[in-house]
Formats: sequence, C-alpha cells, structure tokens
Amino acid sequence: MDFWQRYRAIDARDTRFDGQFYTAVRTTGIYCRPSCPARTPKAENVTFYETSAAAHDAGYRACKRCLPEAVPGTPAWNIRSDVAGRAMRLINDGVINRDGVEGLAACLGYSSRQLNRILSHELGAGPLSLARASRAQTARTLLVSTPMKLADIAFAAGFSSVRQFNETVGEVFDMTPTALRGTARHHPTPAASTALTLNLPYREPFDPGVFSFLAVRAIPGIETGTPASYARSLRLPHGDARFRVDYDAGAPGRPLVLTIGAVDLRDLPALLSRVRRLFDLDADPVAIDSALGADPRLAAAVASAPGIRMPGALDPQELLIRAMTGQQITVAAARTALTQLSVAGSPSMAAGDGLDRLFPTPAQIAAAGGELLRGPRRRIESLVAAARALADGDLELGYGDDLPGLRAKLLPVPGVGPWTVGYVAMRVIGAPDVFLANDAAVRNGIRALSGAEGAGSGPGANRVARTSDFSEVSPWRSYATMHLWRAAAAAPKTTPKTTATTAAQTARTAQPTKATI
Repeated sequence: MDFWQRYRAIDARDTRFDGQFYTAVRTTGIYCRPSCPARTPKAENVTFYETSAAAHDAGYRACKRCLPEAVPGTPAWNIRSDVAGRAMRLINDGVINRDGVEGLAACLGYSSRQLNRILSHELGAGPLSLARASRAQTARTLLVSTPMKLADIAFAAGFSSVRQFNETVGEVFDMTPTALRGTARHHPTPAASTALTLNLPYREPFDPGVFSFLAVRAIPGIETGTPASYARSLRLPHGDARFRVDYDAGAPGRPLVLTIGAVDLRDLPALLSRVRRLFDLDADPVAIDSALGADPRLAAAVASAPGIRMPGALDPQELLIRAMTGQQITVAAARTALTQLSVAGSPSMAAGDGLDRLFPTPAQIAAAGGELLRGPRRRIESLVAAARALADGDLELGYGDDLPGLRAKLLPVPGVGPWTVGYVAMRVIGAPDVFLANDAAVRNGIRALSGAEGAGSGPGANRVARTSDFSEVSPWRSYATMHLWRAAAAAPKTTPKTTATTAAQTARTAQPTKATI
C-alpha cells in the first residue's frame, strides 16, 4: 500500500487494517491503529510505520483511546518469506527472550550486525526494539485480561526485571501498569482457579471450521476437540503446558477465549504466539475471500464459509511426524497410527481435563516407533529415520524457515516428497500460496465444486481436477486448498457398481491419498 491508500484507510476508520500498519501524528506525538475514532489528522502531519516498534523508536507513544497494541498481528510475516518476515515469526515465538539477538541471528543464518541492519531497513526497528514491542503487547494483554500480580506479568511478558517492565510500559503507553490495567472494559477479578483466561483478537469474519479440522485429528490423551472448542497438552521450552480455546458464535463479539490451565510463565509469550498461529488469527480474511470469491469455482464455497482459516502447528517437529504418518492413508487411519505412537510419549506434568500425555519427542519415536507403528516396513523405517535425524540435530525446521529452505531440508529425507513439504509449509510457516495438486482430496474437491457449477463429475470435471493449479487466486492458494478439502469431505459418497472394466479403470487411475493429519 502507498501513502494515499493508507491515508484513505485511516480516513474510513477501516478495521481491516488494524495491526497491518500504524499511523503516527507529529503534532500529537502519538501513534494509532487505522480505525482510531479520533479526528483524521492532516496528511502532512502523518507518518506510517510497518511496526509499532518503529513508532516507538521514532519517539511516539501509543494512543490511549484506540490502544493500537490490542489488535491482531499482521499477516505479512507469513506472506513475506524474506529475512524480515522469518525474523518476526521467531521474535513472536520468544526466541530473543530465550536466546538473545545472537540466537535469533543464528537461526536465520546471519550475523547480529547484518540482521540489525536488515530489520532496521525493512521494518524501521532493530530486533531488540521489535522484541520490546512484543513484550509490551503481551504485558498489555495480561494487564487488562487477568488478575495476575504485576511482578508475575513482568516476567511472563519476557522482561528481565520489574523496573524494566515499568519503564517500558510507561514509555510505550504513557501510563503506569496500574493505570493501563484500569482501561480494561471488564475488570478482571481474582478467581479461585489458577487458570488464566484471555480473549484472542482476530479479524472478522471467522469460520469456526478450523475447530472441526483439529477435532477429527485429535489424539486421545494429548488433545481433544469439538466443532467449537479445542484443548491439548504440549511441551514448551521451559516446561509442559495445557490450554483450551472456545468459540461462542452467539455471544456479543463472537469471542475466542483462551483458557490456560498450566504453563511456566516464561513460556507464556510463546504459547500465545503458537495458539494464534494454530488458529491463523492474524490472517486478513477480507483480502483472502475477495480473491478466492472472484474465482467462479470457489465463489459458492467462500460465500458459505467466509473467513476460512488455515490451521497452524504448535510444534514444527511434531507436525513433520504427523505429516509423514498421514501419507497414503486416510485421516482416520493416520489418527489410529498416531494414537498407537503416542504410547511412547511421556506423562504430562500439566495433566488435567483428560489430557495426561505429551506427544512423543523425536528421540522417543526413534527408540520405540519401529515397535509401535504398523504398516509397510519402508514407511515405518522412513519415519523412524526422520525422527532420529530430528533428535540428533541433523534435521532442523521451525517457524523461521522459508519454503525453498524447507524443500532443501526435507526433500532429501527418505519418505518425504513434494506433498509432505507443501503440507508442512502450510502449517508450520503459514505459507499462503501452496497448492497440493497431487492430493486426492484436492482433486475430489475440484470435482465436487465443478459439479456444483454444472460441469458434473464426468470426463470434463476429471480433466479440470487433473490440470488446474488455481494460479488465478495466488497468493492465497493454501486457503483455496482448505476450501477444496472441505468440499471433498462434504461431497456425497457414491458406491458405483463394480465391474471388471470399472475395476481396471480404478486400478489405472487411483492415486495415493494423503491424510492431512
């Protein structure tokens, strides 16, 4: 967007752009979200910044009226596969809090000096300033949403001391932490439970189908789900955690409520970031739906499910194991296999609500996977070998990867093909433009939607399913894939009469299915 496009957005108070850029006003010394209800400033007094950290570094303070930190994040970090986008994904996951700038630079393959220069040029702020802004945002969320003590909030948000916490909150928000807590619309009250409850901001519309996607793939004892809720245990850098997310479409504001049953406070920023990635809460659904809805093949699907989300991954290594397990079998069969594999996992120290185990580590899978898994020996050996490579550090993947990097890392791994790489890219790094052309469910979805458009299910629809790559809706083909999977699952199942001819045709045309587990 150029200056005048952004200026028109703030003049229209367009909430779609909240979190995607920030408006700083020289005459007031404050910065706002695009939808701030204050009077639109004169254009000559306005400067736009890509991040709130850049506005902080330029000497601006957050608006007390619109609270620009209380917005969804920008989808640009997934759309952008450059160093800046990869760095922001890692910063949001708390890498700087855990490993410092040197650790972040090492993950990205740059020196800290190079990284600081790149981020300052691209985003207007260096890595320390970006991490500081992320801590301030986490602190604000906890202050207005929980009754936690201020000292606990300071360390949970990633600050090294209460003094640093007080100074940062005062500089960013021009308020003390106590005053900032007083801006909450619904003041938190102490409860008997030790659980933390937070509302997760997102951009409308929101399609809750992501809950069903996760529910049918849930592994008993590790995760559980319904069409409107999802809960699981997981392993984080400093300990085990347990959380639950609920969606109430009938409540005012249609809130997404995160309840954290147990977590080491040092892991709270990483948990918040990963839950947001899991439910794709920083997506721009209006932009995505506008592009997909313009394609006649997808128009009806988009109209019936606006705001579809692309599920993310809570643990990149776990997602690779799940993807490899789901190759060439159905979702139900993959879930059964993963349930068998989960026996190798450890009991959770954050057990509760029926969640008492953790997904096994790569080392545990490498040690016990060969005995627990059933199926073709070559597939099992490939999965165990990949787990061993992950455990030994010979294979590394994470939120800081890009699509070419994932291809280079994963394609040489026995048992991993282009489908697996694409699926991992969709869910781990949120790559928005992946199209799994050889996926059987994708082709079935194309046939189902072509039938809805009048093309039927004959040779014409089959040819379209084989040749279409949906390049017309780029860069949102990952979301098109989600619609196609849903269309395939909803298509009526038919059982044609079997003859020698049809059996031979089926044998010639059958393709291995992939379980998007």
